[in-house]
Amino acid sequence: MAELKPKIAFLEIKDWEAQYVREQLKDYDLIISDKNINNIDLNLLKDVSVLSVFIYSPLTEKVLKALSNLRFIATRSTGFDHIDLDAAKKEDLEIANVPAYGEHTVAEHTFALILALTHNIHRAYVRTIRGAFSFEGLRGMDLKGKKLGVVGAGHIGLYVIKFARAFDMDVMVFDVNKQPFLPEVMGFKYVSLDELLANSDVITLHVPYNPKTHHLIGHHNINKIKRGAILINTARGALVDTAALTKALDEGILAGAGLDVLEEEGLIKEERQVLYEDTPKEKLKTAIENHILLNRENVVITPHIAFYSKEAIQRILDVTISNIKSFVEGKPENLIRKAA
Repeated sequence: MAELKPKIAFLEIKDWEAQYVREQLKDYDLIISDKNINNIDLNLLKDVSVLSVFIYSPLTEKVLKALSNLRFIATRSTGFDHIDLDAAKKEDLEIANVPAYGEHTVAEHTFALILALTHNIHRAYVRTIRGAFSFEGLRGMDLKGKKLGVVGAGHIGLYVIKFARAFDMDVMVFDVNKQPFLPEVMGFKYVSLDELLANSDVITLHVPYNPKTHHLIGHHNINKIKRGAILINTARGALVDTAALTKALDEGILAGAGLDVLEEEGLIKEERQVLYEDTPKEKLKTAIENHILLNRENVVITPHIAFYSKEAIQRILDVTISNIKSFVEGKPENLIRKAA
């Protein structure tokens, strides 16, 4: 008798991705949907033992308990703060992520945001499509000789450092895990977070989100930032306290911000949640502040697309499919945390 293969569900999947997944997993029983976990009937997933999601599917304790047959989660992301790890452990679930897929992709987007702000590209574009060609208010800033503060020198941060050195910038790094020889080889120096904030012309964040990095930039240290600096965040929205960011922009502490991620960005993506669900006041306040940021000329916001290149998405799918096949074969790879 043939071995029964697990039922696999992929959520938040685009049409072209769906076609590729079906081709690569053609021998499996598949459920494929463009919906996230909040917008799909969980009854449709009751027999699923393998679930693949992206970051807009919060796998809460309630959700995981409802999926009683679930045994494996394959998140199509590096970060996993959308998954309740404690609840997953209680349910004896294994979780795998995609450890690396687009380090240079995100680093390139980081510099796209930096250049947009330092050369007023976004302002110039809006002005010229309206038929106005005045230079007024569009004077830019050279990156050569400026100080870049990189918070987190992991895979992405190292690419950012490499690009910064090509622009002839001076680079400072704050990282809790200092690596010997790297500063000399790559041309940067390790500093404390306070020193980085006080001396950087551009600050860019490349650390994972967890309880220790929640509001890493907030009211407690926003005033330590060098006046006129630019803040870039392509990591996770909640690394930055939105209220503190707004204050820093209002008071001229920050000259601008480039944001590919926003705190509580899910409420902007799914505005129906705000209208129909009992959303906490603090989350509503943050969502309103995000909308205010959208209308500022010195803020460039992109919709969490730093990772979103053709090549990176392909790598994400390939690693995710490999993670699933490895789990089915009893040799799981890229585990975040194996339940005890």
